[in-house]
Amino acid sequence: GGSDNHVIVWEKRDGKFTACAVCSGHSGPVCAVDAMSLSSQLLVASASSDSTVKLWTCSSDTAECLQTVSFGSGFMMDVSLALLPGSRVPVLACGGDDSRVHLYVQLNGQFQRLLTLTGHEDWVRCVEWATKDGELWLASCSQDCLIRVWRLFAKTATESNQQTEAVIKMKENVFQVSGDEFAVTLETVLAGHENRVYGVHWQPPCVKGDLVEQPLKLLSASMDKTMILWGPEEDSGMWVELVRVGEVGGNTLGFYGCQMSPDGFMILAHAFHGALHLWHCDRNQGEWRPSVVISGHFGAVQDLSWDPEGEFIITVGSDQTTRLFTPWTRKGCSEITWHEISRPQIHGYDMQCLTMVGRFQFVSGADEKVLRVFKAPRNFVENFANISCTSVEKLLGCNEIADLPEGASTPALGLSNKAVFQGDLASQSPQQDSEDFNSLSEQYKESYFQPLKLIEPPTEDDLLQNTLWPEVQKLYGHGFEMFCLASNSARTVVASACKASKPEHAAILLWSTTSWKQLQSLPCHSLTVTQMAFSPNGHLLLAVSRDRTWSLWRQGNPDSDTEASFSLYANTSKDTAVHTRIIWSCDWSSDSKYFVTSSRDKKVIIWGHRVSGVSVGECEGESVTPCSSVLDVGDSATAVSICPYLCSDQSFLLAVGLENGKIVLYKWRPLEDLSSGSDWSKCGETDTCQSHTLTVKRLHWRPRPGRAGHGGNEERAWVQLASAGADHVVKIFNIKISAL
Repeated sequence: GGSDNHVIVWEKRDGKFTACAVCSGHSGPVCAVDAMSLSSQLLVASASSDSTVKLWTCSSDTAECLQTVSFGSGFMMDVSLALLPGSRVPVLACGGDDSRVHLYVQLNGQFQRLLTLTGHEDWVRCVEWATKDGELWLASCSQDCLIRVWRLFAKTATESNQQTEAVIKMKENVFQVSGDEFAVTLETVLAGHENRVYGVHWQPPCVKGDLVEQPLKLLSASMDKTMILWGPEEDSGMWVELVRVGEVGGNTLGFYGCQMSPDGFMILAHAFHGALHLWHCDRNQGEWRPSVVISGHFGAVQDLSWDPEGEFIITVGSDQTTRLFTPWTRKGCSEITWHEISRPQIHGYDMQCLTMVGRFQFVSGADEKVLRVFKAPRNFVENFANISCTSVEKLLGCNEIADLPEGASTPALGLSNKAVFQGDLASQSPQQDSEDFNSLSEQYKESYFQPLKLIEPPTEDDLLQNTLWPEVQKLYGHGFEMFCLASNSARTVVASACKASKPEHAAILLWSTTSWKQLQSLPCHSLTVTQMAFSPNGHLLLAVSRDRTWSLWRQGNPDSDTEASFSLYANTSKDTAVHTRIIWSCDWSSDSKYFVTSSRDKKVIIWGHRVSGVSVGECEGESVTPCSSVLDVGDSATAVSICPYLCSDQSFLLAVGLENGKIVLYKWRPLEDLSSGSDWSKCGETDTCQSHTLTVKRLHWRPRPGRAGHGGNEERAWVQLASAGADHVVKIFNIKISAL
């Protein structure tokens, strides 16, 4: 079910899932679905925020709406389907914002409400059936912090006729279906959570021999940041808490839902910030431990950058985080997987751009007027060395490591990560005897950082709290929110630009990476500069803008000791601009002879000194003109990047990211005659399951050949491309350059 109001049934064919039936009819987002198979058909129930629950029958490729149950102005939060004991009659449970659980049974083809179970005192968030020994068990959880377990069973004729002694029994709710009598009783109320319970799930049934066994184990997830595994005691049958796991501290809300593996040895929760939390039970010791999961942004990914050695990537997103991903090989496993090993910055503004300045330093910009510079702490470098199996000294050079801080922490109500040094950690150690606090400052400790010793990627808890990088500098100078950043190959100059609707705000600022002082302001454009790139030889800075033009800035005397002084070398005006819409992206070829621009007008163009073919900026008196025919890519070209390595036929390889989420690979070779358009050839594109589902925001080739984390001689044949999308996803593609 999705927020596009549709319910889709997916079927696995040849290892790929295809949509075999689409149920469309809801007028609001679908918040819950459940399904069960009835002989040849699938019965699907869906609850939506249009205040209805719809029932559908789906066969191989068609779906039809069987019935719509309306709840007036109320909402149903969850639905669950099962079969009544000893019959083939479906029963539907719905839990909603009226604090009740409604039971519907299918009579003569239509579902009718036969029973309403009361008891919860707040919205019912989740309901789920389980079948055991010919009886149905229903678990329901609510925002009143309680879980109720109900039992539905068939009443036998003898039972109802016997007038036995007075026995204390729970009240039975009785209903009849085609002559059979059924009863529902409250089995137990589970109280253990201290906040809203958002999810309950039974351990899935398992097949043992010819029998299907349903273990009576119930998992619950709550906003109190814990998950509890419940079950009846063997002797007394009393329901008790078997296991409780969760998170402590951290700037998070609680868990929104949970799942349990079929064997019952792994439990998974998902949290408000899109993170997964996994625990597994050690079969030998019976102990529950947190496990490594994948993680990623829960907002649009705006920018990404490879580290200069190509061993990790750093990304920023509108979920206000900066994240660092690196390849990792699990113990006893040959497959390489990518994981987040650090979250250097957790901010209060949506992040927009970043650029690496050296191996372990970066500058980032957000929806604020300030640029922030971050440097890796010692704890990160040590852990990165462990995970990537290299030596710390080799990473940093022996002299640097002495004065590095251990880690960083963010003060309450603050946005700047403060460095935490070795001395700060020592003073934090708990007092041996419980003396009174000497001062207020000891009572309210600023530093929450605890050094980690990692041999595997950290859990979400540690990422939030113990993997921050200290902020070493703030750069002030822009009048509006930051939009793009670039740094030169020598990592001595950083260029920055902000959102602008007037020429005076559209100037590019240059900063020195040694003193962090502003070196220069470069005014030229009249609207926002959308992307910048320094040429690989470091002599030129290219900028493209919303005003549909580009500008090239040349460094006066790059070899002199004085700080960089750039002057305008070339630019397009309204008359000479080939692009007719906003230019989104630009990049340089590795030999600095050509640069590329891509625009919303679907055009991709390569520029340079066409006649002489020398590096751009080195030919006095010759203008910069298009060196390629105009390539029409069929959709707004939002990202472009030129591979730093030539193909085997000496042509350039370009990746173009489109607004529809597709990434297309083109080969380009300089030709004398551009009229034919034969200088471009398309050599690959992403298929539906590889593409982003929204705009491609940024593309970056790995700065060295081979695949990160892999070793071996055949690696020269491979290149890697990283892409960031507005669909919250970062993708890393392996491309065999020799096969193109």
